[in-house]
Amino acid sequence: MNYFCFNCQSDAGAAAFKLPSNTKIVIASAPTPVRGGAGMARGKRWLKGAQMSALTCFKSYDIRGKLGVELNEDIAYRIAAACAEVRSPKTVVLGCDSRASSPGLKAALVRGFTDMGVDVLDIGMCGTEEVYFATTHLGADLGIEVTASHNPIDYNGMKVVGPGSRPLDPTTEMEAIRLRAEAGAFTPHVRKGEVKSVDPRADFASRVLSFVNTPSLKPLKIIVNAGNGTAGPTFDAIHEQLKSTQAPLEFVTMDHNPDSDFPNGIPNPLLSENQPRTAAAVRAHSADFGVAWDGDFDRCFFFDQNGQFVDGYYIVGLLARQAIAANPGASIIHDPRLVWDTREIVAEAGGVAVQSRVGHAFIKRVMRETNAVYGGEMSAHHYFRDFMYCDSGMIPWLLIAELVSTTGTPLGDLVKARQARFPASGEINFTIADPAKALLTVEATLAGEAIEISYADGLSMDFGQWRLSLRRSGTEPLVRLNIESRGDAALVRQQLSRVKSLLME
Repeated sequence: MNYFCFNCQSDAGAAAFKLPSNTKIVIASAPTPVRGGAGMARGKRWLKGAQMSALTCFKSYDIRGKLGVELNEDIAYRIAAACAEVRSPKTVVLGCDSRASSPGLKAALVRGFTDMGVDVLDIGMCGTEEVYFATTHLGADLGIEVTASHNPIDYNGMKVVGPGSRPLDPTTEMEAIRLRAEAGAFTPHVRKGEVKSVDPRADFASRVLSFVNTPSLKPLKIIVNAGNGTAGPTFDAIHEQLKSTQAPLEFVTMDHNPDSDFPNGIPNPLLSENQPRTAAAVRAHSADFGVAWDGDFDRCFFFDQNGQFVDGYYIVGLLARQAIAANPGASIIHDPRLVWDTREIVAEAGGVAVQSRVGHAFIKRVMRETNAVYGGEMSAHHYFRDFMYCDSGMIPWLLIAELVSTTGTPLGDLVKARQARFPASGEINFTIADPAKALLTVEATLAGEAIEISYADGLSMDFGQWRLSLRRSGTEPLVRLNIESRGDAALVRQQLSRVKSLLME
């Protein structure tokens, strides 16, 4: 006989589990009301003998799930308790984004960690990169940001790093945490962990500004759109320190204050429907360029002086060239979705281009292995060796401001020649019932024309004058398609239509 016991004042825990038919349910009352996982946090209210249902919120390199279905406060509690047992941290940094569900999930993590004797450094509402920074800066053993980044409003998740802000290996370390969280049966520690509120934002801003030579900055007007996510307050801290250096930058802010209702939509500037407002603001204010962030601002997106959206692919090339100029012969990491522009720029600059799988955990690992100075994904993640090998959405716009200032060349002109040399489709997403079958269909149909086929990360096919990358998302139920060509925009459009038809069959 299996036994499952939960607090009768919270049915959230019961809803999270699928129990075997021979399980006996025992209801245990509590003297005071509890929320989320707190009912499992005291005494011996745990699952005995029966395995909990699989936690599907563990994705390829993050924790991400639909609220009430894949993720809730009970699950967050179990994840924290599992992290404590598997990793044995003494101190953990916790932060969260501006979603309405994030404070509750973070509070459940706090309960889980402190019940297991782990001290918590709570840095409040912040961006993911602030958790990365604080984990190393404060000497913590673990760091977790509660965020669903750009996912729909009914999603949330967590990004987890270990000592030195190193991501946990998805197939070993994160898998061990998942299995432990599913098993349950956590015994609270004799010593309850302590919680301390900490604000390392000023130190974070100083670190970010160390990446640019502020005296080289020229008078520029920049549109900054925080999307009502977490970027606004952090940007303000950076701006305050910029003013103290007398940097002649002028900013026009949009959707600057965090708002869990997201009145202008989930902050995801990669979506074409979210781009016109920022583009119009650039034109209306005659700005030099515009910047927009996603919800946890670990990605930043650019608009040129004409309000044209600049694909992240071409920003990677600009930042790679800057990095090699400052670090001759340096290694540069790129992802496999779009590659020709980056590889050519890196080679011409005297660097070494190294390909990695998509995803921050994989990019950071390869960067550490090669001591790469910079890594870039066409999805607008930019990684820096001197920022704990982590991705930042604040460092790139400062570097672009420096580049525009020192070259005297507008952003649109900096990328125009590269866009013509290697035109690309931009990432096209498809919701497909059977993604594996769809990829096989594309491969079988086009294999005879390809000169090279790679399965390093999804399916990549090189046809000489054009190439495609087709892969499943690591965090969403999507298939993502990218196509690029050698100087032939019409060929990109033609092959995009062709591959679309194959995918939708």
